[in-house]
Amino acid sequence: MTKLSFESLPQVVQELKAQIDILTISIESAKTAEKKNDLLNIEEAAKFLNLSKSTLYNKVNKREIPHMKQGKRLYFSRMELISYIKSGKVLSDREIEEQTDNFLSNSKRSA
Repeated sequence: MTKLSFESLPQVVQELKAQIDILTISIESAKTAEKKNDLLNIEEAAKFLNLSKSTLYNKVNKREIPHMKQGKRLYFSRMELISYIKSGKVLSDREIEEQTDNFLSNSKRSA
């Protein structure tokens, strides 16, 4: 450890503040990552998907939406719900053309 002098104090305080800021950002991002993996109950999932509870129960009954059941309780993974939402994405004309080009170029190589 180096000895601190009165003259070096402002610089040391500035460095400490920068390190504290970095730690604070890291903690906040860890909390956000943890929250993304949360399990949601039926009310939270309905709110997250902007659906009524009855609509969500209907989707569960038809096995249209990923869920887990423990006893009489339903749970939903936030990440699986996001994937479920993304699976309904409609491709643009450009994306379809790119997929077609990729498929055709790959099939020409194998032939």
